[in-house]
Amino acid sequence: MLKKRILLKLGSNTLTKDTDHISRGKIEDIGRQIAALKDEYEFIIVSSGAIAAARQFVKLEHNGEEITVKQALASIGQPHLMRIFQENFRELGLFTSQCLLSYSDFEKEQTRVNIKNTINVLVANNFIPIINENDTVATDEIKFGDNDKLAGLTASLLSADILIIATNTDGIYTKASLLSTTPKTIEEVSNLSELQHEIGASKSTHGTGGMQSKIDAATIAQKAGIETWITNGLNDNFITDAMNNKSTFTKIKAS
Repeated sequence: MLKKRILLKLGSNTLTKDTDHISRGKIEDIGRQIAALKDEYEFIIVSSGAIAAARQFVKLEHNGEEITVKQALASIGQPHLMRIFQENFRELGLFTSQCLLSYSDFEKEQTRVNIKNTINVLVANNFIPIINENDTVATDEIKFGDNDKLAGLTASLLSADILIIATNTDGIYTKASLLSTTPKTIEEVSNLSELQHEIGASKSTHGTGGMQSKIDAATIAQKAGIETWITNGLNDNFITDAMNNKSTFTKIKAS
């Protein structure tokens, strides 16, 4: 049976469960869902969280610019983040691999081919690629997007069937409902320009992305014929619940 391919993007807020350190329980929850779905779906993960992982262990003394400090923290935190994934996933019979990419990699045709071929080999051999931006040398993720754009580009390159973006809200809320006490999720939409009118310019607490970067990622995915789901990653079983229509989330239809 040909498996459906899911590109799962995990933001810092999801992985920390809105705290100041990486939640092993959340990573175990994600692994448990992947293990339950692995007969029908293959997963590729784009994960933020390296800087959050480092902040659990170190406080850097510095005279440099803030962006340089964050790059140093990313360098310290990335191995810790991968170790937590590896340990928790291995207990569930899942194997992981690390891929560090930069946006410039997507601009060179040969590099794009290399990325695609390598990740396809990993997936074919039951390894789950865990992708992060190479923050030590590139600053785009730190400055602009909390890996949302990287997830959109990767989903497009790897011909994913669904891009799932895990965040700390039940999808995208209507602007009017945010002015009241009960936010209302936009559950399904095809026209992305309609969403533009609904979002604010807020940034997330630990990450650098707001809803704009998620819509940008969905735009890239939609052009490639990929459906995007924006789900609440703080909830247990957020992937399986979305698949079984047991949760409220935003579904952005493919073109």
